[in-house]
Amino acid sequence: MTKSELQIARASYSPKIPLVLKGEVKAVEEVKVTQSVADQKEIEAEFPNTYGMPVIRFEKDDEKKQYPAINVGVILSGGQAPGGHNVIAGIFDGLKATNKDSRLYGFILGPGGLVDHKYKELTGDIIDEYRNTGGFDMIGSGRTKLETHEQFDKGLEILKKLNISALIIIGGDDSNTNACILAEYYKAVGAGVQVIGCPKTIDGDLKNEQIETSFGFDTACKVYSELIGNIQRDCNSARKYWHFIKLMGRSASHIALECALQTHPNICIISEEVKEKKMSLDKIVNQIATTVAKRADKGNNFGTVLIPEGLIEFIPAMNRLIAELNEFLDVNKNEFEMIKKSEKRAYIIQKLTKGNNADLYASLPEEVARQLVLERDPHGNVQVSLIETEKLLAEMVGNRLSEWEKKGKYKGKFATQTHFFGYEGRCAAPSNYDANYCYSLGYTAISLINAGKTGYMSSVRNTTAPADEWIAGGIPITMMMNMELRITKKNKKKDTKPHENKKNKKNKKKPVIQKALVKLENAPFQFFADNRKHWTLNTDYVYPGPIQYFGPTEVCDKPTKTLQLEQGK
Repeated sequence: MTKSELQIARASYSPKIPLVLKGEVKAVEEVKVTQSVADQKEIEAEFPNTYGMPVIRFEKDDEKKQYPAINVGVILSGGQAPGGHNVIAGIFDGLKATNKDSRLYGFILGPGGLVDHKYKELTGDIIDEYRNTGGFDMIGSGRTKLETHEQFDKGLEILKKLNISALIIIGGDDSNTNACILAEYYKAVGAGVQVIGCPKTIDGDLKNEQIETSFGFDTACKVYSELIGNIQRDCNSARKYWHFIKLMGRSASHIALECALQTHPNICIISEEVKEKKMSLDKIVNQIATTVAKRADKGNNFGTVLIPEGLIEFIPAMNRLIAELNEFLDVNKNEFEMIKKSEKRAYIIQKLTKGNNADLYASLPEEVARQLVLERDPHGNVQVSLIETEKLLAEMVGNRLSEWEKKGKYKGKFATQTHFFGYEGRCAAPSNYDANYCYSLGYTAISLINAGKTGYMSSVRNTTAPADEWIAGGIPITMMMNMELRITKKNKKKDTKPHENKKNKKNKKKPVIQKALVKLENAPFQFFADNRKHWTLNTDYVYPGPIQYFGPTEVCDKPTKTLQLEQGK
């Protein structure tokens, strides 16, 4: 492949790892008996062979060990996140350091590659091409869910054929849920295959006391913050636009909060706060419009608004509307598709519950109303990323200001620009933090395999300290699990009556990793809450600039503001 000058320079970067991993290690039980975060009896029943295992920490071992050569498989699963290639590089180097004759196989395009027996051996030449690079293009990724015994058995066929005794799944909460289920199944049937997970997602919602952060979050937030800073510099220069910026994060607002901490926007909406305070869409619009009016009074007809991708589902009234739309469209999909495009809006309004839901849907801008009834995802839910919340709020705020202007309550100019930052951050070249963290996660995964563990997630902690002081270990994935409702469409009969269909869906509870939401009582949000009034009325923008790869450690290796505040740094 053709490389840029930065890629050439980055190829020579040697990631920093915990001092403990530089030599022989032994597994020490940090917490001897564990339990799931919730629904303990149900989770234990689902995972009788892998539940309750200890939390592991690695320490130096003076005893020299001889490990046999083994074959290991690796899968990249779900959406891309910066640093995935470094996880694989850490796996490869850790594997070869254990025994130079060990081999690594990558399954192509995610879990589907395991089921369909599509793979390639990852040699040193291949690994070296991708060190410290962004993306998942070394072997590709995919979103195939590993859920059925048929899939597990099909995967086991190729694992046995390649003599693979351990499989590492690099992914987010859904992917690591699959890793946990696969580990349980292979242990139950005596397959002789260990399964280890690595925590990946730029959304930042896969974390707990042992998993400080998911990889890619640091890099993605720095990329978005650079872009936001650039917009704010332009905003402060032209002084004529309000910029409404939507950021990735359907289930949690970690990205929006981190970017706010880095850039000091005039407004940042946190979905978890909206839900906690039961805020209506009208109240959110009023709050933004009030800020616009107050800044206009000071002669500042410009500003920035950060919006988390999943905001719509956190607004109680919108959530009820979406729930009814999901159920109605699931049952009446064929009839709805036959309605003329120009008549669809009126048709939906007529079918919705009179009053709240019908009135709310009727109040939405035409384009957003259309987006709410687009094709559902595989679970039967609205695809939130397709809803242009940034345009919805910009338009509704504009309408509110026009109403106030007619009543003499507002004098100012309101022009908008809208943005959605998502894919821009998923495949960026990893920051030094993510390059180091990911490489350490991969190296730690091999240590877990050498220790005979299965059903564990690789854990690297204390990452606000210098890398030498990082703590490497493993956490049983079952510790992160709870039972949640999941819609299973494959069992739904076409002639099912609406009330029966609803009943069937309510009975589908599955074990899944619990998502980590923004905690309003924790230090990152509290710091934001303490400062947002000042940021709202004043132009106190911060311009972070591009990610720095070369230079002083305090500039190049610093972790996120979120992590620093969480650890009191």
